[in-house]
Amino acid sequence: MSGTDAIGLVLARPARLLGVEPFFMEFIAGIEEKLAERGFSVLLHVVATHDEEITTHRRWAGRGLVDAVVVVNLTTDDRRPGVLAELGLPAVVVGAWEGGPDTPAVITDNASPVREALRELLALGHRRIARVTGPAELAHTRARTEALAEGCREAGVEPVLIEGDYSAEAGTKLTAQLLRRPGRPTAILYDNDVMAVAGLGVAKELGIAVPAELSLLAWDDSTMCRLASPALSTMSVDVHQFGVSVAESVMELIDGGPVVQRWSPAARFTPRGSTAPAPETG
Repeated sequence: MSGTDAIGLVLARPARLLGVEPFFMEFIAGIEEKLAERGFSVLLHVVATHDEEITTHRRWAGRGLVDAVVVVNLTTDDRRPGVLAELGLPAVVVGAWEGGPDTPAVITDNASPVREALRELLALGHRRIARVTGPAELAHTRARTEALAEGCREAGVEPVLIEGDYSAEAGTKLTAQLLRRPGRPTAILYDNDVMAVAGLGVAKELGIAVPAELSLLAWDDSTMCRLASPALSTMSVDVHQFGVSVAESVMELIDGGPVVQRWSPAARFTPRGSTAPAPETG
């Protein structure tokens, strides 16, 4: 090992989102808390694309700048794990990993929480259900979409899916589109908290009462969800513990021993003031 006492994390996403989206700040805080016990730190770099991320990995490997890297936001046919193996740069992959067990990974179950969210909405009588998704190329977006489609087929419900990018702008624009549709949804599930809070603002502007006329359900809990009015129901994840688990796998990898396959904390339905029985829609 290079002995740099640094772990690399490249985020291929718009830098402007990091300032408003709590998820990655909590995730990184969990990683750093655990790494600090061993005197390690996180080298964070933000880029626009996975190609730029791979370029960063090549530079880090060539210069020996990090002992290992964490790979997040996996995509269909993701090139990064293969490139890192070629570079000989130790890596832990995180999220919707479907590769072999020999790759160190902290795996997220995206399907079960979607089924739980759908059960909760169906139990409240909702049949017009929409989802504002994350980017379609992300593996966890695909996994959630497949789970929702399967659950809705079983329930005889036809969901409406519309793709977002996790930003408040997307939450505002896409919620407005949904609420102006004929036979508008009575429930909307969002793939993150920022889009959900923005969607709540749109409902208020349009005079649609939440939750009497419209139920909203966010993914990932945060202070902004709890402080919203009404407070947003969420699929809540212990993001800090998620980061701690990733750091534990990274340290095992660096130590050269076997890396335990870990799972991220499961998302659980947390009811608050934004979900209620479906209105009579006629």
